[in-house]
Amino acid sequence: MSMYFVGIDISKYKHDCCIISAADQKVLSKFTIKNDKSGFEQLIATFNSLSNTEDIKIGFESTAHYALNLELFLEYANHSFMEVNPVLIKEYKKSTSLRRTKTDSVDCESIARWLMTVEYKPHSKGFYHAYSLKSLTRLRNKLVRQRSFYLVKITNVLDHTFPEFKPFFHERFSKTALYLLENYGSAEKMARMNSASYEKLRSLSRGRFSPQQFLTLKDLANNTVGVNNSIFDVELNSLLTLYKSLVKEIDTLEKEINRLIEEVHPHYMSVPGIGPISAAVIYSEYGNLSNFSNPGQMLAFAGIEPGINESGTESHGGRMVKRGSSQLRYTLINCCLPLIRFDMTFASYYAKKRAEGKPHRVAITHVAKKLIRVIYALERQDIDFNPQKLR
Repeated sequence: MSMYFVGIDISKYKHDCCIISAADQKVLSKFTIKNDKSGFEQLIATFNSLSNTEDIKIGFESTAHYALNLELFLEYANHSFMEVNPVLIKEYKKSTSLRRTKTDSVDCESIARWLMTVEYKPHSKGFYHAYSLKSLTRLRNKLVRQRSFYLVKITNVLDHTFPEFKPFFHERFSKTALYLLENYGSAEKMARMNSASYEKLRSLSRGRFSPQQFLTLKDLANNTVGVNNSIFDVELNSLLTLYKSLVKEIDTLEKEINRLIEEVHPHYMSVPGIGPISAAVIYSEYGNLSNFSNPGQMLAFAGIEPGINESGTESHGGRMVKRGSSQLRYTLINCCLPLIRFDMTFASYYAKKRAEGKPHRVAITHVAKKLIRVIYALERQDIDFNPQKLR
């Protein structure tokens, strides 16, 4: 059976395809398909006329969402495919062509020819999960930021109307605090609360909101230095409605994220400190870990590696490069906070870095690097986390 290499140049409305026969390395055919069902069916029909699915190697640039529908279609038709970094194709093209052309565009033939020179690493089966989780975790991240923004705005209104309210709740908007704002809103109304109001608050807080606290709050409301203005009431209501709708949407997204990550259940979910949401971010940003040949590449991808300043005879490490995915970096560093509290090995590693005189932020970054090495080892060895085996 003959082997075929297929390069596909992805764009929004059409995809250019080039098929090269491995036997004589000549172009067998070049054609364009539309980015629709008939186009995809035409592509599969062409493949079927050539060979068995396992003898066809397909490559295309990793161009985010334009390729997704084609990827799903190919997977459904049992074809493997490999995503290609456009930079590598450009480098390959430069190395094979003597003419310096200004438009060093990546075309379908270059992709097909490049495929012939490298080890074919087909895309993993779970890529759809990774794509779904990436969309969901990034949307959740945006909504969480919006939620924080509304909490700041609510605080700003309270600074005018009832500045003593938030310090009374230790600067946090607890369930009880939000209930009071929604149902009473102004200091004037809180000052007039009665024992029936207290009963509701007591059951809501499961008895944690004591009668003493209730009376103190009423007293604060009675003697507030805040301004009572109906405009602020309208503003507060508006902000609370927006805040509540975000809480509801975030909750919906988190349920879906939990469901999807449970289906994949990566081994690093067994690490204390990595919950389902964190695991989903790590999974969706890294994708299949077999794409990385060492933990160093994973560090670089997250941007958790120091830049190196070299000049003449000197070379020294600099600050963190902060390239790569900021959401991934933030999640990994956040996972380390519970880890240094609950896991002995990570705790002593953090303590050692602090003893070396490193500030908290630098020490926690070192812990994050250790965590990445652990994640890499767990997935590579196909095992769950075991603190006894960790050095």
